[in-house]
Amino acid sequence: MRAKKYLGQNFLKCSWVSEKMISSAELGQGDTVLEIGPGKGALTLKLLQTGSKVIAVEKDKELLPILQEKFKKEIESKQLTLIAKDIRDIDEQFLKSLGAYKLIANIPYYITGELLRKFLESKFKPKQIILLVQKEVAERIVSQKESVLSLSVKYFGKPKKLANVSKKCFTPVPKVDSAILLVDISQHLSPVSDSEAFFDLLHLAFASKRKKLINNLAVNYDKSKLQNIFAHLGLSTELRPENLSVDGYAALLDILQKL
Repeated sequence: MRAKKYLGQNFLKCSWVSEKMISSAELGQGDTVLEIGPGKGALTLKLLQTGSKVIAVEKDKELLPILQEKFKKEIESKQLTLIAKDIRDIDEQFLKSLGAYKLIANIPYYITGELLRKFLESKFKPKQIILLVQKEVAERIVSQKESVLSLSVKYFGKPKKLANVSKKCFTPVPKVDSAILLVDISQHLSPVSDSEAFFDLLHLAFASKRKKLINNLAVNYDKSKLQNIFAHLGLSTELRPENLSVDGYAALLDILQKL
């Protein structure tokens, strides 16, 4: 079974990667795991060995007979459910039906941002997200030099890079190295209740990356009032958008909404 380039398929072949992802999730009997793109079942096998119930969503229908044969026993016992579908077409009702669940997957890299948005913005979020992503993307998300991407993830959960994964751990070998990214959502409280206003502020703040934060915000707010707010919050007017944390933007929004 050859990987399909148009689906972004790169099959995992290093068992330590699956073991690291699963040990980090602390899975056990009774847990529910949503797996995206099980491929040939390398990660699926390790997930099933924990005793967890696995729902695996696979877009490539040619892989289904391979998975059905490999995991015939687990499918018959209902420990494993295979769904032939594009994960992007999974709706909120389906996620609600899972109850408490964890998302663990080796995903096609070209839909990383889309999948993070889908699950982090869902009313029925997973307790944890553990994904294999491009190393550069994982580093951007956990970096203290913020971006819209990193702040968006940190708004919903606590991200951590667990390990780097060489491109040699995949077949066919991709052009870039990977990393295991964990986003812990279960104990995380979002810093503000108005998420729409928060993300509107982020997009305004990063509208021009070369400008100072105050100048980007001045497109929508009076600059003299912004200077007073910055002084009140102890922020320098020289501050760049990437140098303010999630909590910093939350504090800024709280005052801006009162203007």
